[in-house]
Amino acid sequence: MRPVRVAATLIVLRDGPSGLEVLMLRRAEKEADQNSGASVFPGGTLDAQDRALHALCDGVDDAAASLRLGIPVNGLDYYVAAVRECFEEAGLLFAGDADGRLVELDDMPSQELVALRLAVEEGGDALRNLCTGRGWRLAVERLAYFSHWLTPLGMPRRFDTRFFVALAPPRQSARPDGRETVEHMWLRPADAVDPARGLKLMNVQRRILLQLATFENAQACIEFARELREIPLVMPRIADGPAGRRPVNPGEPAYDELSRIDPDGLANARYELASGLAMQLSPRVLRVTALRGEALVNSYFVGGDRNEWVLIDAGQGDECHAATVRASAPGPVRWTLAIHGEPLPHGHRIDLGGCTLRVLHQLGREDALACFLLEEEKTLFAADAGSSTALDAGEVEWIAPFSGFLIRR
Repeated sequence: MRPVRVAATLIVLRDGPSGLEVLMLRRAEKEADQNSGASVFPGGTLDAQDRALHALCDGVDDAAASLRLGIPVNGLDYYVAAVRECFEEAGLLFAGDADGRLVELDDMPSQELVALRLAVEEGGDALRNLCTGRGWRLAVERLAYFSHWLTPLGMPRRFDTRFFVALAPPRQSARPDGRETVEHMWLRPADAVDPARGLKLMNVQRRILLQLATFENAQACIEFARELREIPLVMPRIADGPAGRRPVNPGEPAYDELSRIDPDGLANARYELASGLAMQLSPRVLRVTALRGEALVNSYFVGGDRNEWVLIDAGQGDECHAATVRASAPGPVRWTLAIHGEPLPHGHRIDLGGCTLRVLHQLGREDALACFLLEEEKTLFAADAGSSTALDAGEVEWIAPFSGFLIRR
């Protein structure tokens, strides 16, 4: 198990000539850094000193921040970290003067500003001393909580990151620090994700940029974020496929299946099915995908302690399809059941030794088999997710369709 580091990121927005623009920073090239050279939003891990700045925050206290983030205490740490990291990496400081006006760093001598940023980057009490010495307060009320992402299991470094959005402070110019970040860009989100632009984007940045592209202007995005009531945790999962290993996001067809057959993030599952692919869904279930005509169709071998197997097939295929399925048999096949084969009685149970497969007829159809329930795993083998059976609530947790991936019911 790899440790998960908590982090905060600030997505800075402004309106450009063609609509909403977002600030992107290109990270420096570094060895052994999974984000090397990537274009990112300003952000980083929480610091122990962030909590000491609670008293210098305006508009949001720790109770309100924690409630917004859905955690018991210390939610304000994330707001402070987002402000601090944005200043360190991009040179933009969300802080107000005694009258509540955002500070105007463009009027500050450049050498003085550089010295302030260097001091804050070194950590400790530098940001607190800066604010108290100049009578500034962190303008955390200008940040709106937007998204919550967790790095997939199996990655060498994992971050639990809260994303905030805010309008760019006026009379402040973004400047990379030259060490962690080496270039800054104000881009329309659609341009940032355009392959022609050539940016290296991590999955989370790409997904957020696609979401940002739906807003007409920056203020619309801020208002959307402030109206959100619940912000769910998003954790992609890693899988292999024709394009190599990549994150699979919630909502993609393979996502539910990955959570069942690869819970530890070993990347031993697939995000795309292919003819001839045999996938162990559990110790009792092997799925074989074969080409029948022009369609990919799943067949399932289900077995128990006696190494006697049931073959659940979608129906008669061509010889190539049948040969692919037969070649993948994990043991002797004692029963072959087809969705449109000779029906066994509704409710008939096949004892496989340590597990039981129950035969179910589709509602309104007494002439053919429709579904088979592996009772111990609460997995229903069915034509599709919409198959209707007379089952009590709680009897089925997963549906294994004859086309596509496992579906969480």
